[in-house]
Amino acid sequence: MSAVHDARFDELDAHLLYALLRLRVDVFVVEQECAYRELDGRDIEPGTRHVWVDGADGPVAYLRLLVEPDGAHRIGRVATAVDQRHRGLAGLLVDHVISTTPGRLVLDAQSHLEGWYVARGFARTGDDFTEDGIPHVPMERV
Repeated sequence: MSAVHDARFDELDAHLLYALLRLRVDVFVVEQECAYRELDGRDIEPGTRHVWVDGADGPVAYLRLLVEPDGAHRIGRVATAVDQRHRGLAGLLVDHVISTTPGRLVLDAQSHLEGWYVARGFARTGDDFTEDGIPHVPMERV
């Protein structure tokens, strides 16, 4: 199975950061056609972790883990390159975060992925909502 990388912002070199951001933009902005503030300032926060798996030419799956003001850890920006999907890479990243992060994990899942997150121990915590034109559901794992 692929190795999981887990680093803080200041541990990323410029080329790697560019590749991670490009993957996120390719999935969310281009593929899902969401015009939103991708560079939101949270990537550089001291507690933020960038978690990814490399393929032959660089990162192919990624997620970002934030520390929220209430101490919860927020999973977000879960992205897998189109040609790498259905290989279990996103699950590998989420499982890594679950096993290395104490305390509450929260996320806003795209609604069609709710069952996928339920299988990893997450539960719905509220009503569906729409963000950037995509239905989402708030979830938590304790």
